[in-house]
Amino acid sequence: MEQLSILMGGAAGDGIKQAASIAARLMGRLGYWIFFYDDYPSLIRGGHNFSIVRASRKRILAHEEEVHLVVALNQETADRHEGRLEEGGVILFDSDKVEAQGVGLPLSSMVKEAGGVPIMRNTAALGGLFGLIQVEWGAVEQVLRDSLPHKIELNLALAKAAYEAVENPLFQVAMIGEPLGPVVTGNEAIALGAAAAGLDLYIAYPMTPASSILHFLAAHEERLGVVTVHPESEVSAGVMALGAASAGARTMLGTSGGGFALMTEALSMAAQSETPMVIVESQRAGPGTGVPTYTMQADLLFALGAGHGDIIRVVMAPGDADEALELGAKALDLAWKLQVPVILLSDKHLSESAFTLTADPTSVQTNSGLEWDRQGEYLRYEITESGVSPLCFPGNGTAVVKTTSYEHDQMGITTEEPQNIKAIQDKRLKKKDALIEALASMEQVKTHGPSRTPTALICWGSTKGSCMEAATRLGAKVIRPLVLDPFPEVEMKAALEGVEEIITVENNATGQLTRVMAAYGIKADRTVLRYDALPFTPGYLLEKIKEVAK
Repeated sequence: MEQLSILMGGAAGDGIKQAASIAARLMGRLGYWIFFYDDYPSLIRGGHNFSIVRASRKRILAHEEEVHLVVALNQETADRHEGRLEEGGVILFDSDKVEAQGVGLPLSSMVKEAGGVPIMRNTAALGGLFGLIQVEWGAVEQVLRDSLPHKIELNLALAKAAYEAVENPLFQVAMIGEPLGPVVTGNEAIALGAAAAGLDLYIAYPMTPASSILHFLAAHEERLGVVTVHPESEVSAGVMALGAASAGARTMLGTSGGGFALMTEALSMAAQSETPMVIVESQRAGPGTGVPTYTMQADLLFALGAGHGDIIRVVMAPGDADEALELGAKALDLAWKLQVPVILLSDKHLSESAFTLTADPTSVQTNSGLEWDRQGEYLRYEITESGVSPLCFPGNGTAVVKTTSYEHDQMGITTEEPQNIKAIQDKRLKKKDALIEALASMEQVKTHGPSRTPTALICWGSTKGSCMEAATRLGAKVIRPLVLDPFPEVEMKAALEGVEEIITVENNATGQLTRVMAAYGIKADRTVLRYDALPFTPGYLLEKIKEVAK
């Protein structure tokens, strides 16, 4: 088997995501590369939920529209997704509740007779699924034991009964090698990267799709050594982060577009007071409340311009879990090295999708920042050649440390003298050169595919996976800026040497990266945009590229 795509669907409350996550974990343990996509409305119960698990012998970073198997716990899933089946595909369904052509198992009756609760249908469905594709039972049992902490024996009995009830298996999925890595979401990878870089404190008011960073870090607080705080609002979160960082705690914030809007005053104060600040901005469809549980890449221009005054900032956008881990660490490192705000742009598709992770958190290297040498009088805002002042924190016993939101002199005392105002502003702006130097050590623009080809797809963030697969089929190359501010103009132009046709691909309605590139003289020949709140898939993208090519 080269690859297998499984769609599991039902209503909110049916445990669809949990079941599909277990399926993804098992396929990963069998040696396959994994991509996991989760689709759900903003409802606590009801509505239509489905998840897609794609497993492949080759590395994949996206799901496809078509699937090989549909597991339906309700009629809506069968009705909606029957048309997605590949030729020869099969629907496995709960015959007590669903009418369909395929393989029916009385999952509801099995749960009731065993004395279980309705949500356990998801475990029974997993047993039926693994029986249908003949995964060795020992592997099924082990993943269920590892994944289900409650009533495990009853869950195992239900899974085994459904597993054995399948009379005509389709084929056998066997182990093809050792696991390639754990299956983690983009948000989990960001959290792991930041923790590896010395994160002390994570502050967030829950806002989809960033919320799972808070949940993950809180669940693993002792193991990762990170304290989590859930304040009453995003305004409070931003101000708390300023206070904590001023006291020496490596701090990170997480939110989505609406919450980021409320943090922009704190962002401006971070720039003025030169307080290290990292904000994870996981984009969702907007504007306003928008479509809370779906995806978009429409906050790029907002992130580039957020805050008032002249601000030196960093904006970065990872494209998969490995890059999320690496840039999660890099964001914290840069914020403390240069005492600037760093914005890590994710989105629902990257944040909540899961990938096979190969990046190693133990390889992360951290920078403690420029520390005061304790010689002479301490100047919190000392004018230096790089623009970066030495750090010292309150309570050290040897220095007076002043942090202020007002314009100030080198000591930190408020000033309205034009000469002082200009001198400190020049000092802050000098950090741009130091920032460019610091970024030079990392790969700011990544290219994939043939080195010599007339066509290039330019994308950013979570569109990486679909662009890479589509480009392979087209014989094109993919060019992706990881750093969006300061924009890597030299690196982008070098990557485009020999390219005759530029096609930009973005999950927004106005081509925001396309507009940024135009400011640097890089003009797209064609643009493919998707803004229906759904992510690109390779097949969908290929169709749209063909349309614009016409």
